[in-house]
Amino acid sequence: MSSNIIEMKGIVKEFSHVKALKGVDFSVKKGEVHALLGENGAGKSTLIKILTGVYPKDGGEIFFDGEPVEINSREDATRLGISVVFQEFSLIPTLSVTQNIMLGKEIHKLGVLNKKAMHKEIDDLIKRFDFPLKPDDIIETLSVAQKQMVEILKALSTDARLIVMDEPTASLSAKESEMLYKIIEQLRERGVAIIYISHRLEEVFALSDRITVLRDGQLEGVVEHEDIVPDKVVKMMIGKELSDATASRPLAVSDAETVLEVKDLCSLGRFEHVSFDVKAGEVLVFTGLVGAGRTEVLRAIFGADKFDSGEILFHGKKLPKGTGKVIAEGFGLVPEDRRTQGFIPLLSVERNAACTNYDTLSSGGFVKVDKEKELGEKAVEIVDLRPRNSQVIVGNLSGGNQQKAVLAKWLTRDLKVVLIDEPTVGIDIGAKDEIYNFVEELAAKGVAVILVSSDVAEVLRVAHRIIVMKEGYIIHEFNNGVVTQEDVLLACSGIIPGEKEA
Repeated sequence: MSSNIIEMKGIVKEFSHVKALKGVDFSVKKGEVHALLGENGAGKSTLIKILTGVYPKDGGEIFFDGEPVEINSREDATRLGISVVFQEFSLIPTLSVTQNIMLGKEIHKLGVLNKKAMHKEIDDLIKRFDFPLKPDDIIETLSVAQKQMVEILKALSTDARLIVMDEPTASLSAKESEMLYKIIEQLRERGVAIIYISHRLEEVFALSDRITVLRDGQLEGVVEHEDIVPDKVVKMMIGKELSDATASRPLAVSDAETVLEVKDLCSLGRFEHVSFDVKAGEVLVFTGLVGAGRTEVLRAIFGADKFDSGEILFHGKKLPKGTGKVIAEGFGLVPEDRRTQGFIPLLSVERNAACTNYDTLSSGGFVKVDKEKELGEKAVEIVDLRPRNSQVIVGNLSGGNQQKAVLAKWLTRDLKVVLIDEPTVGIDIGAKDEIYNFVEELAAKGVAVILVSSDVAEVLRVAHRIIVMKEGYIIHEFNNGVVTQEDVLLACSGIIPGEKEA
C-alpha cells in the first residue's frame, strides 16, 4: 500500500491560453503536515482547486491512497475524505454556526430535521477543540477570527483523511493561532494528512514535515524538514534575494500640516474616547490584538459606520458624513475583508476600478466608455497587475493580485487620506514589498496614510508613528526613537514600555 495519501503527477491547467500549471508533481504522505509555498500567482490555489474538484485538470493523473481517481466535483473530493478550509470564507452570513457546518449533511428522520441532535453534535465539536463559539451564533455577528474558526470546524466535522488549510491563521490572534497549532498536532497524531498554505513562513517552518515550492506554475522543489533553510526557501519562491523587509526606522512626530484630526470619538461597544491626528505625508499605524477596535475606527472615519459622539476634522473643518461625501473629499478605504468589501468578484479589473471613479467617468448620466477603458489600463499599470489585462475577472485572480486590484481603484484617484486595513494578509513575501512601496509612494506625495496591521514586522517597516489599541481604547503611542518588536508586542498585551519594572 502506498505511503502517500495523495499523489498528483504532471498536472496541467490552462486559463484563456495562459498556463497556470505546467506539469506539476505533488504528493502528501499519510499523517504529515505538508506545506505548499509560492508567491501569489505561482499556482498553489489552482492546484488545490483541482485536488478539491473546483477546477477540472487539463492534463496529468491523481492517485488517492495508491489508486487512480478522477475528482470532478467537491462531492468527489468529500467522498474520498478530502476537506478544505479556503482562504476566502464560504459561509452563509444569516445562518447559525450549526446550520453552516451541517449544511448538506443535516440529521433528519422522515424528512423532519433533528435540530437537537445537530446542535449537540456541533456543541460537542466546539468543546472538543475549545473554540470560543456557540452552536447558535449567527455568522454575520461573528468576528473575522471566529468565522475562520467555523471554517476549520466545517473541515473537522467530516472525519477527513486529508485536510487542506489555506491561510488558516491569517485572521487569528497569536493565542488563537496557538490553539490551531495544537489542533494540527492532534490531527497529525490521528494520521490525518494536512496540506498547509501560509505566507507566515515562521509557522510553516515550525509545523511542516515537508515543503513543496511552486514558482510560475512549475515545481521548484521539495524540502525535507531537516533541510529547511529559510533564506534558501525564500529564494526558491521568488528566484532572488529579498531586501530586509522587517527593518525598523526611527519614529518621529512630523512637523507637516495636520490633515485629519479625530477628537474623542466614541461608538458604544466598539471603541471609546479615541483621539489622534495625522499629518500630510505621514504613515500612522494602528496595531493591537484582534478585537481591539482598530477596524471600527477606520470605518467610522470613512463614513461606513455611525459613531455616537466626538468629531472628525479634515483640514480643520468637520468631515461630512456618508461615504460618498467622504470619498469626494479625497478619502479611500482598503478594507480588511477584500473579497466581501473590497471588490466585486464577478466584474473585471476595469469595472472594479471604475466603481469608485464614476464621478469622473460619467457626464449627463452616461458613462464615457473610452475613459473607463483608459482608467482600467491605468489601474493595471499602476500596480503591475498580473496578468496585465484590465478585462480579467477579479474573482479569478490570486489573493495578492486581488489586493492590488483593490488598491488600484483608489490609486487612480487624487487621494488626500487613505485608510488601509491589514494590507498584506494572505499576501506572499515578494508582493509585500510592492504593497509597502505603494504606501511609501503615497506618503511621499503628501497623502496621509492610516494603516491597521497585526503584523509587528510590518508595523515597524512602514510606520512613522504607532498607536496601540486594546479593547476599544488607545493605550499607547510610539512617536520617537527606535522601537523594537518586543516593545510593540508588550504594548499590545497591555504592558507599556517604561512601566515594566513597576
